[in-house]
Amino acid sequence: MAAQLRLYASPHETEEVDLQPPSVNIRLGDLLPLLAFAKRNNYLWLQDFLEDEVTVTPDLYDVIRSFCEQRGRSA
Repeated sequence: MAAQLRLYASPHETEEVDLQPPSVNIRLGDLLPLLAFAKRNNYLWLQDFLEDEVTVTPDLYDVIRSFCEQRGRSA
C-alpha cells in the first residue's frame, strides 16, 4: 500500500488563504490540449486546481451554457 502524503500548515501561517489574482493570459487553444492530456493521464496535480475559477469572455460563456443545455437534453 502506498504511503499517503500529508501536508500540515506551519503554526505561523494564517487561517485565511491568500487567493492569487489572475495575472497570466493564455490562449484557450494552447491550454486545452495540455489539460486534456493531464486529465486523460490522471495527473494528480490537476486535482489541485479543480476548485479554481477561470474567467471567460461573455460569448464563450454563452456557447458553453448552450452546449450544456443541449447536451442535457440529448442524454
